Amino acid sequence: MVPTAGDLAAAHAAARAVARETPLLESEALTRATGAARLCVKAESLQRAGSFKLRGAYWRLCGLGAEERSRGVVAYSSGNFAQGLALAGREMGVPVTIVMPEDAPAMKRQATEGFGARVVLSHHGDRPREEAASELAAELAAQEGLTLLHPFDDPRIVAGQGGAALEAMAQMGGAPDVAVSPVGGGGLMGGTALAVRAANQAALIRAAEPVGYDGMGQSLAAGARRKVAGGATICDALQATMPGEAPFAACLAAGVQGVAVTDAETARAMRVAFEELKLVLEPSGAVALAAVLSGRVPVAGKTVLVMASGGNIPFDRFAGIVGEARGLRE
Repeated sequence: MVPTAGDLAAAHAAARAVARETPLLESEALTRATGAARLCVKAESLQRAGSFKLRGAYWRLCGLGAEERSRGVVAYSSGNFAQGLALAGREMGVPVTIVMPEDAPAMKRQATEGFGARVVLSHHGDRPREEAASELAAELAAQEGLTLLHPFDDPRIVAGQGGAALEAMAQMGGAPDVAVSPVGGGGLMGGTALAVRAANQAALIRAAEPVGYDGMGQSLAAGARRKVAGGATICDALQATMPGEAPFAACLAAGVQGVAVTDAETARAMRVAFEELKLVLEPSGAVALAAVLSGRVPVAGKTVLVMASGGNIPFDRFAGIVGEARGLRE
């Protein structure tokens, strides 16, 4: 279940065929405010399709046989994996069907269709939306002979997402002392944790999640996967109520610990990223930065890597969230 360093390197090398090298951003103001020796933000929000998801999706499709590629694949996603998989499928000539919750952001649905994928909406009512969407995806796979892919609970997905951290460390010129990544199902966190731990055995690695959806943190503390209750959050892409088996195994092996942040802290991080880094982040892409800015992760005197995972958000929603948030100097 846990990819090796060789698996991560192979996935990263393959993904270079479609993924762009995203910037590593630094700010003197952020470094001073946090007390870090160096604070580096990996801007995966500037990746093709607006998030890191393309990396893992492409590597997963690379593992399909010729017949599977011909028939096509199906997956469920609220938006970012949908776009990454749709783009990867277009690049490789693999038909892609995405099951998306009916209340997923319209911009993400339209972008997914724009990359050539078929989008089927799921209706969840009072049920967790990921549960309803995953059931419908499984039904479509059985009915249409499609290969069912999981958006995060797959060792190849974990290995592919780790490419963002490998790239960041090459840009930094070495491994960080502290690494913080957002967590929904845990693919990016799992890949980041494995990459950083292989490079620095003493690194502090933190999984940042919204309050109410801190399933990875609670599971790591318990030593076994736990399901959380959920609740209201502005982080629409981080609403998994339980981490995947593969990401959890990777995080457990790498010694990750969890940290939960509030919506207010996330909104502040979005504003700070915009003002100090000129970076537009969706709420789900800003939780790792929120964890650092809130002081919930000890970074004083350390070299820090923060994963800014996505920027798929309509302007009006972005403006509404950051308009009421406090900035770094307030």
